[in-house]
Amino acid sequence: MLEAIHWDADLIRRYDHPGPRYTSYPTALQFSDKVAGNALVHALAESRKALRPLSVYVHVPFCANICYYCGCNKVITKDRGRAVPYLQRLHEEISRIASQLDRRQVVEQLHFGGGTPTFLGHTELRELMRQLRENFTLLDGDSGDYGIEIDPREADWSTMGLLRELGFNRVSLGVQDLDPQVQQAVNRLQSFEQTRAIVEAAWTLQFRSVNIDLIYGLPKQTPDRFAQTVEKVIELQPDRLSLFNYAHLPERFMPQRRISAEDLPSPVAKLEMLQRSIEQLTDAGYVYIGMDHFALPDDELAVAQEDGMLRRNFQGYTTHGHCDLVGLGVSAISQLGDLYCQNSSDLSRYIAAIDEGHSAVERGLLCNEDDRIRRAVIQHLICAFRLDFSLIESTFNIEFRGYFSEVWPQLQQFARDGLISLNDKGIEVLPAGRLLVRSVCMLFDHYLSEQNSQRFSRVI
Repeated sequence: MLEAIHWDADLIRRYDHPGPRYTSYPTALQFSDKVAGNALVHALAESRKALRPLSVYVHVPFCANICYYCGCNKVITKDRGRAVPYLQRLHEEISRIASQLDRRQVVEQLHFGGGTPTFLGHTELRELMRQLRENFTLLDGDSGDYGIEIDPREADWSTMGLLRELGFNRVSLGVQDLDPQVQQAVNRLQSFEQTRAIVEAAWTLQFRSVNIDLIYGLPKQTPDRFAQTVEKVIELQPDRLSLFNYAHLPERFMPQRRISAEDLPSPVAKLEMLQRSIEQLTDAGYVYIGMDHFALPDDELAVAQEDGMLRRNFQGYTTHGHCDLVGLGVSAISQLGDLYCQNSSDLSRYIAAIDEGHSAVERGLLCNEDDRIRRAVIQHLICAFRLDFSLIESTFNIEFRGYFSEVWPQLQQFARDGLISLNDKGIEVLPAGRLLVRSVCMLFDHYLSEQNSQRFSRVI
């Protein structure tokens, strides 16, 4: 396994700048309305011709309650009936997209995100899965990676039983923090007992994997109280755990305006939370995958990283990077070959596009050769913490040092500072640089100088 993270406070202070999370390169900020529905038609045709396997993402935007920290695309409503017209259009989009693909293209990965997918009632979830199975080739026998995001306040044992019956075998639980003061400050009251009940249901019903999300940097958090949250979560023994940095961007996300900046922990306190959490998780046997993600050593992500097969896409770290990603629903992003495209993020525009018989795609990007080269470099660094120059050179017929001559002095500086080791054969991100791998990737980002750094969260 990769060597453990080395905490270097001086390096963190020097390199903790805002930057992309690189779920794609180029990032979604480069998408434009010059790439729309016609490009998707061509990309689907190429996918069909190549018979590439599929990863399908379904966006369910509805939430019954607003969490003040949230920056997701969502619709807050207590009216469960609001989902009905949306689902009608979603079913239509499923049919249209699937008709342009081949039934021999198997859906290896399926993920429901949100919003809160379990906002939907049992009948609605059954019908949505029926539509997907009718139009796509989903795997039987529990051999696919079929996951769903769950709010433990919106699920119970019967919900978990239904999800298992429908073919889901992975669940991701939003927890964020278990401290009542923090929960009150972010308007997400969720007891440890609620969370534990869902985890126990998942194990009893033989779900393959449980992921829990935590956030550090929320209002009212302190290092000691957050350490208690991490300790309780470790007791639940999730296979994977995500430890996200809260980015306070009230100018971009309106709900965050309800959070008082005075209640936020100091940068020093945030770093202490992260350092202590890493120590707790490492002591409990978790492996640092990268980019806020931890997993038990026998988890598929950890094994894939060890084997050099880990990839990263709009669903985060994945073992299905060879699949074409099909995004369905409002704001959903697809990646088919060299095309990235995103559906309208506005619910009314999404519905209107479907009703008018048009594609819901509003913007996107078609990668050029330089994008492909830099995407490969960033993928290797962010997934494997190492890069073999000869692999890039043979794949793209370039001489690495010459092609990236403009960043070579910065790479040398990173090496002198101890983030990376650098020689004529390649780059390795050292244990002291692994938390800062986004900073290393940023050196290879052609578009970064054009972008407003305020659009990004800090690396740590």
